[in-house]
Amino acid sequence: MFGLFGFWKTFHSVAFYLSLAVGLCGLLGNGLVLWNLGLHIKKGPLSVYLLHLAAADFLFLGCQVGFSVAQAALGAEDLLYFVITFLGFAAGLCLLAAFSAERCVSDIFPGCYQRCRPRHASAVLCSLAWALTLPAVLVPAHACGLLWGPARPLACLRYHAASVTWLLALVCVACVAGLVLFIWVACCSQRQRPRFYGVTLGAVLLFSFCGLPFVLYWSLRPLLDFLLPIFPPLAAFLACINCSSKPVIYFAMGRQPGKREPLRAVLQRALGEAAEPAGAGPSLPLGSV
Repeated sequence: MFGLFGFWKTFHSVAFYLSLAVGLCGLLGNGLVLWNLGLHIKKGPLSVYLLHLAAADFLFLGCQVGFSVAQAALGAEDLLYFVITFLGFAAGLCLLAAFSAERCVSDIFPGCYQRCRPRHASAVLCSLAWALTLPAVLVPAHACGLLWGPARPLACLRYHAASVTWLLALVCVACVAGLVLFIWVACCSQRQRPRFYGVTLGAVLLFSFCGLPFVLYWSLRPLLDFLLPIFPPLAAFLACINCSSKPVIYFAMGRQPGKREPLRAVLQRALGEAAEPAGAGPSLPLGSV
C-alpha cells in the first residue's frame, strides 16, 4: 500500500510539473498566434476560427497554469478551478467542430459554399460557440454543486446528461468532418490539397488522442476520481498538450524546408489570406498552408 501511495504521489508530481511546463510553452505559442493573426495578418473566413481557437486555448492554459500554481501554494483543491478551466477547453472544442465542418463543406461543395455562405458567418458562429459554452458548462456545474450551493441530484443528472450529449455531438462533428475531408482529398478530389487541410487534420488528430480524455473526465469525474485517481492529472496533462501543440502545427504547415524566415512570415504563409491558385476551382480566399 505504501509503495502504491508513493507511486501515485510521484506520478502526480511529475504530471503537475510537466503540465506546468507544457502550459507555459503553450501560452507563449498561442500568444504569438493571437498577436500576429489578430494584428498583423489579413484574415480570411476560416482563419477567424483559428484566431478564436487560439484565444480559447490561451484561456484554458492560462487558467490551468494559474489554478495549478494556486492549488500547489494553498495545498487544497477547489472544484471551481476545474469548472472555469473546462470553459476554455469546451469553447475550443466547439470552435474546432465549426472550423472542421466548414473546412469540409467548403472543399466538397465549393460553388454552393461560395454562393450561400453569409459574409460574416465565421464571426457569428464563433460568437455562438462562446455563448453556448457558458450555459453548457456552468448550468450542470451549478446543479451538481461544483460552483456554489448544495447539489440537486435530479437536476444534476438531467443537466449533466445534456452537457455530455452536447460535448459528444461536437466530438462527432469534428472527427467525422476531419475523416470526410481526408477521404475526399485523398480519393475523390482532383484538385491540389486545399488550404488549411494540414491544419484541420492535425488539429482533429491532436484532439482525438489528447483532448478526448479531458472530455471523458468531465463526463465521469466522480467515478474516475474514485476508481482511477491516476486519470485526472493524466487527462489534464494531455489536454495541455492538445491546446499547446496547435501553434506547432501552424509553424510546421507554414515553414519552407531549407529556408530560415521570421516567425511572422511563417505564420503569414500558414494562416494568412492569399489568392487561390489558377485551376483550383471556385473558392473563397481562405489562407494558405
